[in-house]
Amino acid sequence: MDANIRKYMKIGIIHFMAYPSTIKGEGPILETAQKIAQDPYFDLVEVTWVKDAANRKALKDVFEQAGIEVKYGAQPRLLTTGLDLNSADESIRQKAIATVKEGVDEAIEIGSTSIAFLSGKNVEKDREAAKSRLLDSIIQICKYADSKKKAFPVALEIFDHLIDKKALIGPANDAVDVAEAVKKECNNFGLLADLSHLPLIGETPALALRPIKKHLVHIHIGNCIMRDKNQVGYGDQHPRFGVAGGENGVPQLVEFLRELIKIGYLDGKTPKPVSFEVKPLPGESSEIVIANAKRALEQAWALV
Repeated sequence: MDANIRKYMKIGIIHFMAYPSTIKGEGPILETAQKIAQDPYFDLVEVTWVKDAANRKALKDVFEQAGIEVKYGAQPRLLTTGLDLNSADESIRQKAIATVKEGVDEAIEIGSTSIAFLSGKNVEKDREAAKSRLLDSIIQICKYADSKKKAFPVALEIFDHLIDKKALIGPANDAVDVAEAVKKECNNFGLLADLSHLPLIGETPALALRPIKKHLVHIHIGNCIMRDKNQVGYGDQHPRFGVAGGENGVPQLVEFLRELIKIGYLDGKTPKPVSFEVKPLPGESSEIVIANAKRALEQAWALV
C-alpha cells in the first residue's frame, strides 16, 4: 500500500460548518472561503446557498483561481427552513423539492461538480409511505439535475434517525432501499456517509459502509457528542476530533479509514472525496478546529 494519502483521497472541507455564520447563505462567505482557497491542504470545498448573486460569481472566481473542486450541500436549505422531502403535507414537500432544485441551479452557477441533501423527518408510522414520498422527491431532483447538466451527480446524505436531526434515512438498510429504487430510474444518484453520524445511528463502520459500498460517492469525517445531553455540542453538532465527551478521535478515524479501504472506496487508483465536517464550539476558533482536523487525519493515516 502506497503511503501517499493524495492517491486515495481528495481532501475537502465543509465551508458552512467550519464557518457556521455563513450557513444561511449570508455573512462573511467570501472572506472565509478565501481562507480555505489559500490553504493548499484542501483539494475540495463544500459550500451551500449564497443568496447574493454577486457573491456567487465572486465565489466561483475564488475557487477557479485556487484550482479547488467545489461541491454543493443543500442540507442547510432544508434544515434551516423546516422543509421536508418526505412530508405528508404535500405543500411542504413541494416547497422542499423546489428549494433543492434551486440549489441545483446555484450549484451549477458556481461551478460545483455535484449536489447533496438529506431526507426529511423520521416517522414511526407509515414508514413505507414516507420512503415512497422521499423516493418520488429524489427522482424529481435527479431528473431536474440531469436536465440542467447531463448526468449532474446527486447524493443523499445519511443522517441520524433518533437523536438529533432524526432523519428518515437513517440506517444503512433504509439507505440501500432508497438508492436501489432511485437507480432504477436515474443514473446520477449516490449516497454520502458521515463518520460523525455513525455513533448517533448506532452502527460500526462495517455495518454502516459494507451494505452501501456500491452506492457510496462521498465521505464526511467528524465527531459527535451523545453521552451527556447537557454538554455543549450534544447531538449532531460536529465538534472537533477528540473533544471531551465526544465519540470520535484518531482511533475511530483509523477504523473508519481501514473500512473504506476494505470496501474499495479508497482504492489508491482514483482519489475519492473525503471532507472534514467540523464546527467550532462557542469560544473556539474555526482555524484551530480546522488545524485539529488536519492533524487527526494525518495521525490516523500514519496508523492505517
